[in-house]
Amino acid sequence: MKNVELIFVPQTSKGHLIPILEFAKRLVDHNNRILITVVLVKSPFDSFANAYIESIKASKPDRFKFINVPLIVDHHRQSFEDHVIDLMETQLPLLKNVVTDISSSKSSLNSTTFTGFVFDLLFVPLVDVVHEFNIPSYIFLTANAGFLSLLFHLTTRHGETRDIPEFKRCNSDELISGFINPVPSSVLPSDLFDKDNGYPAYMMIAQKFKAAKGIMVNTFEELEPYAISNFSNGRNPPVYSVGPVLDINCRPHTESNLAQHKKVMKWLDEQPQSSVIFLCFGSFGRFLAPQVKEIALGLEQSGYRFLWSLCVQSLSTPQPSQNDALGGVRYNEDMFPEGFTERIQGKGMMINGWAPQVEILAHEAIGAFVSHCGWNSILESLWFGVPMVTWPMYAEQKMNAFKMVKELGLAVELRLDYEQLNIDNVVTANEIEKAVKQVMDDCSEVRKKVKEMAKIARKAIVNGGSSFHSIQKLIDDMI
Repeated sequence: MKNVELIFVPQTSKGHLIPILEFAKRLVDHNNRILITVVLVKSPFDSFANAYIESIKASKPDRFKFINVPLIVDHHRQSFEDHVIDLMETQLPLLKNVVTDISSSKSSLNSTTFTGFVFDLLFVPLVDVVHEFNIPSYIFLTANAGFLSLLFHLTTRHGETRDIPEFKRCNSDELISGFINPVPSSVLPSDLFDKDNGYPAYMMIAQKFKAAKGIMVNTFEELEPYAISNFSNGRNPPVYSVGPVLDINCRPHTESNLAQHKKVMKWLDEQPQSSVIFLCFGSFGRFLAPQVKEIALGLEQSGYRFLWSLCVQSLSTPQPSQNDALGGVRYNEDMFPEGFTERIQGKGMMINGWAPQVEILAHEAIGAFVSHCGWNSILESLWFGVPMVTWPMYAEQKMNAFKMVKELGLAVELRLDYEQLNIDNVVTANEIEKAVKQVMDDCSEVRKKVKEMAKIARKAIVNGGSSFHSIQKLIDDMI
């Protein structure tokens, strides 16, 4: 039998690149006929990409090949949202040319070995390009089934409310088919309230999802049974729950990270089992100085050991040499309460910026995780059986927090509707202390449920598990 080829088009920030390529690795492990070609636009904001890609090339040299697309960068863009816009505006035309060349060559060869394209969320406009050549398109969603339910909901709702399509802050709770509970407007992605840019972009993405031949979601049936069961109504493309897709063997990738990693792991080795609360807020999570002070006070008041990965945002425009690529600045001790660093010696550790999150969550000293509720972080936390406190920052993270707390009972609520860098929306030290004490309680029901879900997650991906079967069905449907 002949080999079959899939073309993957991922975004290369860590939160997208890792799950989509780990999924590609899982496909080739399932079926030795599958070959993967990856079309890459390397991002300047994540130095991890090069080392990660090289590791894949080394591990499976005969199953993967890579095509690089030139990168156009607007250095004036700084925010996460601007970074996304940059990709869409500058890279899509170049990607379209590459995809068109590949599609036309495959089409002209009339080869039965070519199976189709797999697009990342940010590149779904390319679905139309490959359909011009009658080539199947699939989408890999790094978010969860609840977010996919929202996208499907948008297309239905748009037809019913065409006169005023965008969402209003005063809207009543949304009845979304993939959620058991009505979803408050306060936890919907903020872009849905932007009638000029955000809402049209979401609608475009939702319509492209509807046009795909299949959608792979990084979740597992036992985690989101209600949402997944609602997809089998015949009105949507087939949905395959293929997760959790994680890279649990990731390693630091620069000399500075190696030094940071060694320091952090040494400190954790010295702490008692399940005694440390870990705080980390993703690649784009930022805090203003008043919020930093409240976090410090809350942690100190809780009395628990902590490991805190922190990046802050200056209200003034900082010099490029003082920042990371997206506008964050390194913290300084003036941001903390007076005497804080002296008082926490031996009980707390601060990390300026990058943290080896997967290895930290895997460490037996970690007892809980205060998180921005990015979906990858949630899956990592569940995989290692670490209960979470919800502190969403941007994008769909508020919906993730709502799902974890209200739908699944797998996290402790700190906030569900936090707005990052809003100086009037400060989480107080007392709120933080209360949530930390609640999640670190050995008798916590959340702690018990998360430990059980960790076992279920590991069973889902092995032979006989729900995601294993779902991947096999996907491969059968593809080839």
